[in-house]
Amino acid sequence: MEISARNSLQTTVKQVVAGSVNTEVTLELAPGVEIVAIITKSSADKLGLVEGKQAYAVIKASDVIVAVD
Repeated sequence: MEISARNSLQTTVKQVVAGSVNTEVTLELAPGVEIVAIITKSSADKLGLVEGKQAYAVIKASDVIVAVD
């Protein structure tokens, strides 16, 4: 796989919650470190997302928000 995004994190699918239109996917980077994404149901089906499957979280830098207290 080659992509132009610089932020590609290898993960394991922890949970898949399918809705009628969208699917919520929880990806685990390490124990207790998770990323949650909402994607279309058809995309989740096409990717064959199931718990335990290896997947990549690809983050477009322009969409990442950083905050501090």
